Amino acid sequence: MTLETILLAVGPGDAERTDALAEAVIEVAAPAESTVVLAHVFTDDEYEKVLDQLSFDPEVEEVDPNEVAGRHATIRDLRNPLDDAGVNYEVRGSVGDHGKAIVDLATDVNADRVVVGGRKRSPTGKAVFGSTAQEVLLSAPCPVTFVRSSD
Repeated sequence: MTLETILLAVGPGDAERTDALAEAVIEVAAPAESTVVLAHVFTDDEYEKVLDQLSFDPEVEEVDPNEVAGRHATIRDLRNPLDDAGVNYEVRGSVGDHGKAIVDLATDVNADRVVVGGRKRSPTGKAVFGSTAQEVLLSAPCPVTFVRSSD
């Protein structure tokens, strides 16, 4: 299966797993010369906080979620290993419910694979992923790779 487009979707909990996410994406993207869509998905509240942290003023300027995502630390941390590996990528930002926004982005970019991160679950929680990962795994229009934290 040729992977032309891989969606790597991150959110607020992914800052500590950027190395693992980058490694997983490079492993499949580099040999196939795929394009990776680096997407940061924000809820409405998260987006407002990030706008403030990054000194955007929506009352003075029009704010593009793609630009906000591109300036976010998690996306910046993912760019370096992708650049080093020679992987082509573009950056997207999206605002809304994490799971639905990731599925919508996967559809919009015609993704051949989605990569998302998550954390280890407690013994009782191992049978069920978090709500975002679960929604993406069940609703994405393509295969999904789940990269969990090592801790």
